[in-house]
Amino acid sequence: MASTTCSAGDLARLLGPNVTNSAGAAAFICSQFSTVADSFAATQYAVDNTYLLFSAYLVFSMQLGFAMLCAGSVRAKNTMNIMLTNVLDAAAGGLFYYLFGFAFAFGTPSNGFIGKHNFGLKAFPSSSFDYSYFLYQWAFAIAAAGITSGSIAERTQFVAYLIYSSFLTGFVYPVVSHWFWSGDGWASATRTNGDLLLGSGVIDFAGSGVVHMVGGIAGLWGALIEGPRIGRFDHSGKSIALRGHSASLVVLGTFLLWFGWYGFNPGSFTKILIAYPDGGYYGQWSAIGRTAVTTTLAGCTAALTTLFSKRILSGHWNVTDVCNGLLGGFAAITAGCSVVEPWAAIICGFVASWVLIGCNKLAEIFKFDDPLEAAQLHGGCGTWGVIFTALFATEKYVSEVYPNKPGRPYGLFMGGGGKLLGAHLIQILVIIGWVSATMGPLFFVLKKLKLLRISAEDEMAGMDMTRHGGFAYIYHEDDDAHKNAIQLRKIEPTSTTPNAHV
Repeated sequence: MASTTCSAGDLARLLGPNVTNSAGAAAFICSQFSTVADSFAATQYAVDNTYLLFSAYLVFSMQLGFAMLCAGSVRAKNTMNIMLTNVLDAAAGGLFYYLFGFAFAFGTPSNGFIGKHNFGLKAFPSSSFDYSYFLYQWAFAIAAAGITSGSIAERTQFVAYLIYSSFLTGFVYPVVSHWFWSGDGWASATRTNGDLLLGSGVIDFAGSGVVHMVGGIAGLWGALIEGPRIGRFDHSGKSIALRGHSASLVVLGTFLLWFGWYGFNPGSFTKILIAYPDGGYYGQWSAIGRTAVTTTLAGCTAALTTLFSKRILSGHWNVTDVCNGLLGGFAAITAGCSVVEPWAAIICGFVASWVLIGCNKLAEIFKFDDPLEAAQLHGGCGTWGVIFTALFATEKYVSEVYPNKPGRPYGLFMGGGGKLLGAHLIQILVIIGWVSATMGPLFFVLKKLKLLRISAEDEMAGMDMTRHGGFAYIYHEDDDAHKNAIQLRKIEPTSTTPNAHV
């Protein structure tokens, strides 16, 4: 909104000498204008904060989606365990992001590497941040932790979840978000002090790199160091599917995540009541709507591409694969959702589907076991999303969404040169390096201290029974003969080759 000013001196001259006490009349009129202007400014703050709070609620609802997706993707004997870890991600992440994470990410003024102020929300609210902004960013932080938990599901000690989740949300993720989202970050597209990286900064609007790559790479290291689940590969190295117990929960979780993504991507504008230079009906509210459309198209395209591709490759119409493909499209479009045309989002989703299929094939070749395909989906498709943005970002949308530097570079395929692509390749490298240098050693130390993986006996029996006091589901509850028996039995796919791990 444009500011409104009123000068009593100028107005008094306009009133002329025939007006009794023209100076007093001018002062009174100006005071009324100031009151109206203040009311408009307060209304703008209220509308923008309400929009951001609503977006934060949507992003937080993704935790329920993660919980349902994770529960459906693991075997029934580990359902309670994976549900509890999702609760832990939100709870531990809330405290550690409040104490340290937000300050490391957005505490200003600071240096280009890490924030230095606002620990424990000190000096809140301010002209820069209100409480709604903290809530929104916390929801993002716990999303990154939720990604990692899926990669190490069904074999990880509970204390390891607590340690890694706190470290990731309190330090590792906030430093990355500072680099690319803070006004002080060395690679931020909104940097206010100093030159932008390669003259453009990194355009990772809602976090294909900041959120999805961070969570995916952390999960990659966790699963690599921990090793595959018992029975995932036989003695000859052949892959054996350990399928999740509920496709219904997988679909429910996918739809909840889809719903929450409308807060994740469009909500990343953080403000809605901003007019663009063209004026009239076109403003930031239009860009928000376009962002929701590009998000939708990328996910839908990825889902359909995965459906037909897997039908050709495996001969089945697999709902779980389609759900993962859909989420892969969402993870990929997250970086460029605000700066690309809707038609480009279709390309993004199509390629994301094949990236996920390719990453899963590589995981099978290298005997990498990720029960939710989280490292492949979020790490692989997130990386593609960062590259995609550098290729297809349009000049008009980049200048509207990032107005702090007119004439900045944009997508290579849209005529904007290669500087943005160079900046994004740097982003990919530094995220891989940072997460590997922090989360890799953490998981390694946990393994050496015997705090990472559960015993083989507990893993075979299932963590619900051995660690959480019973199964998540109860059958035959009215049958006295079954009250003291183990009530679940999972029939796994068999192999003609003996399993060396069992």
